[in-house]
Amino acid sequence: MQNSPLSQLVSNELYISNSQINTYLNCSLHYQLQYIEQIPQERISIALPFGSAIHGAVELYFRSFKNHGRIEPLDALWQRFEDCLCFDLDNIDGPVIYKRDMPDRVSALEMGKKMLEAYYNSVDLADTEIIDVELPLSATLYTDAGEATEYKLFGVLDHILRYSSGEIVVVDVKTAARAISQSMADDDSQMTAYSYLVAANHFVPAKSDVQCRFDVLRKLKHPRFEQLSTVRTPFHRKRFAKMANQVLTAVSQRIFFPRPSWRCADCGYQSACSAW
Repeated sequence: MQNSPLSQLVSNELYISNSQINTYLNCSLHYQLQYIEQIPQERISIALPFGSAIHGAVELYFRSFKNHGRIEPLDALWQRFEDCLCFDLDNIDGPVIYKRDMPDRVSALEMGKKMLEAYYNSVDLADTEIIDVELPLSATLYTDAGEATEYKLFGVLDHILRYSSGEIVVVDVKTAARAISQSMADDDSQMTAYSYLVAANHFVPAKSDVQCRFDVLRKLKHPRFEQLSTVRTPFHRKRFAKMANQVLTAVSQRIFFPRPSWRCADCGYQSACSAW
């Protein structure tokens, strides 16, 4: 779809994700270059394929337990991580931005394996039912007045779990060097988007709170696995929908401009931005 503000057009329906919304809020010029003009990025941060590979290994752990009732050996998670990371790195066009804690491919592989070991030794599925893993969901976005728009929110949820108490919990897996504070967890828009999708698809009553949890794998010399719980209310979901609709309005009016920040160091559009 020419000049569509969205990256997906499926069955004549328009979709937007929280990632796209955040991209616009962080730098609308980046949004224009990536999602509208669809210009290939000049370089890629190691954080992107690394995080994707960690997700691939964690997905294997949960999907195996859900489908077969077994815990995959740690070696299997390591192999999935290595296969995913090497495949992505081998197929990236252009340079990869490595970091001080992961200065090259070998160190990235070592870091990932240590993080997965910490995860493997800490995660606990006792008294927990896995409802689904890497679940794609969509839901109509509504205006602040409660009117349906032509757009749908789309997202892929890492895990949906049910505790023995019957409580439904949405889990988002993150990799991070720094600790995630409770206030950061409470303000994270990704989890608000997930709660919107969960409520809209009737995993919980439409007007109920949604219990959420971040599973964080820390990139440290001695990696740690940490969990933070947070809650999203109907108020949070309504405010998120309002923000999404405002972003879509700005995109439709072609309001794009650079927003310098610490994110510029890893941006894949530095040359395009300089030429703006």
